[in-house]
Amino acid sequence: MVNKVTTATVIGLNAYKVSVETDVLNGLPGFSIVGLPDTAINEARDRVRSAIKNSGFTFPAKKVVINLAPADLKKEGSNFDLPIAVGLLVEEGVIDEEKIKDCAFIGELSLDGELRGVTGVLPLVLGLKDAGVKNIFVPSINACEAALAGDDVNIFPAGYLGDVVNHFTDNPIKPVTVNISEYLTEKSAEDYLYDFKDVKGQQKAKRALEIAAAGGHNMLMTGSPGSGKTLMAKCFASILPPLELQEALELTKIYSIAGLLPSDEPLMTKRPFRAVHHTASANGIIGGGSNPKPGEITLAHRGVLFLDEMVEFPRNVLEVLRQPLEDGEIVIARAKHSIKYPAKFMLLGAMNPCPCGYLGDKEKQCSCSEFQISRYQSRLSGPLLDRIDLQVEVPRLTAEELLNINSSAESSKDIRARVVRARKIQAERYKDDGILTNSELTSKLIKKYCKLDKTSMEMLKTAAVKYQLSGRRYDRILKLARTIADLEGSQDITQNHLMQALQYRMVNRSN
Repeated sequence: MVNKVTTATVIGLNAYKVSVETDVLNGLPGFSIVGLPDTAINEARDRVRSAIKNSGFTFPAKKVVINLAPADLKKEGSNFDLPIAVGLLVEEGVIDEEKIKDCAFIGELSLDGELRGVTGVLPLVLGLKDAGVKNIFVPSINACEAALAGDDVNIFPAGYLGDVVNHFTDNPIKPVTVNISEYLTEKSAEDYLYDFKDVKGQQKAKRALEIAAAGGHNMLMTGSPGSGKTLMAKCFASILPPLELQEALELTKIYSIAGLLPSDEPLMTKRPFRAVHHTASANGIIGGGSNPKPGEITLAHRGVLFLDEMVEFPRNVLEVLRQPLEDGEIVIARAKHSIKYPAKFMLLGAMNPCPCGYLGDKEKQCSCSEFQISRYQSRLSGPLLDRIDLQVEVPRLTAEELLNINSSAESSKDIRARVVRARKIQAERYKDDGILTNSELTSKLIKKYCKLDKTSMEMLKTAAVKYQLSGRRYDRILKLARTIADLEGSQDITQNHLMQALQYRMVNRSN
């Protein structure tokens, strides 16, 4: 008689319920797994056989057939070891089939029967929860992560296969619970390695970074080598606001699937800051694979993607950022299916103004020809620059700024307080609109929340004609002005806010 054990598989960020059907037939001993398993699942045959024997149980000396249903759904990963072993133990009469009907099992088995941790536990548990499963067995190392799914599902942590068997016989496992508030503690600016109080000068760039953090805007810094672009980018993480609970859970799902979730931190508590080297491939940036995994733009979701020496990235790699920057998501299409990943990240770029790096420098002469400068700067296309809200020049520090050791620069703690205050204003304003920051405003919402008085409208009209603003750039200037107004606690966008927004958008790239 065929028995069924419940588990799940992850595709993208979503989990789908899978039934592990086990049948033991008369015939020569054999072990086959069908239902579109990947290599890791096929190799479970040897792991499960050894785990069952080394746990003190008998492995069937007959032909074993395992079917993973539905058969047309691709399955991958090592989390099928435990449900396969449970199915075989039910066939052997070790576990009562009736007792596992409302249970699901997730976990990889070692040869001695130990349960090892697997990736993607939180989305797996959430998928099973949505399917109506109430009792889920997971490896002990994944228990806290699984318990983030909520109180309406019972999470049973198990260290060995024998622990699972004992639960259904004479020694029940106590379900684990977690208090999410214990993990979601606000990180202060002092918890970061880099602080803006250590950055000398560059007041304009610091102000631009504050605006970018407050509204979730994209930013590009251009300046001579050694002017502090990379240092300020590293300090940027220290002024980002804390994660909301929904953001933290969404990030935890992403990092769990990618296998990057720290074992001692089951919940993501800090906004991601992903610094990517210019040798990264397009697939590494947007994600990919036969069963597409998250790329850097998804790993930077609700955080920052930092591209140092931005013009050194291949043109095709930079161009793949255009659609995610606009839509806040990436759709990876494959022959059998397409997967959508969230990608609402802030793009932070840094570059030199020319190949030698000294174009416009007041102290050192540029040695590049006009052709070299034009070719170098053209590596960033117009459509990509159109999606960058703040474009700031970072000049060389003067000798006075370098030597003024006792100067008191504003700390990240003070800047972060203003950023958090501005984010709270936005959260309250957009609570019924399904967005969190000004950078997510649609054209319809811009008309609602970014109204200008007559004088400001005339100024923007003049700028639109003079600088030949595109429709996208026009909208982004209004979003930027809205953020500047929020930082000042102003309900209305004034002429001064609009002037600042225009200033950050009108960088002359050639000089």
